[in-house]
Amino acid sequence: MEGVAAGAQTGKAAVYRRWPSKEDLVADALQCGLPRLEEAPDLGSVREDLLELCRRAREAMFSRPGFALRAVIHECDPVQAERFHGVIFEGVVEPAIGLIREIVTRGIERSEVRADAANSYVFDAIPAMMMYRSKVYASEWSDRDIEEMIDRLMVPLLRPATD
Repeated sequence: MEGVAAGAQTGKAAVYRRWPSKEDLVADALQCGLPRLEEAPDLGSVREDLLELCRRAREAMFSRPGFALRAVIHECDPVQAERFHGVIFEGVVEPAIGLIREIVTRGIERSEVRADAANSYVFDAIPAMMMYRSKVYASEWSDRDIEEMIDRLMVPLLRPATD
């Protein structure tokens, strides 16, 4: 807090008025620095759109703020970690799910995706898989990993049934 106060050329009391704890200060700083997932790619096919979205999500996860956020979470006790979990969920997961929903809905409209695929399990699949593999296997999600996930999991899951 002393370093932030010095950098802002103010007193510690002013910093504490704005951020009651170090965790709040760090969470705000990390949230401000995370790359935003604001627009769904529209490259002409659900597969290509999902690949591009996953690449953008990977960039957010492995950006400097993303690395910092994960490092902070690993150093925190469970109560402190919960504060930073919100930053990940609100800054990366929820926006990604919204964009996946948009891509799937657009795919349904183009008859590329089966109509019943627009559900929370489908929308959660990519963020869940990316977080699981990142945490459990320390995967950094190469382009090949992303392509395999989309081609082996999402494309079959979304494909309309053939009669």
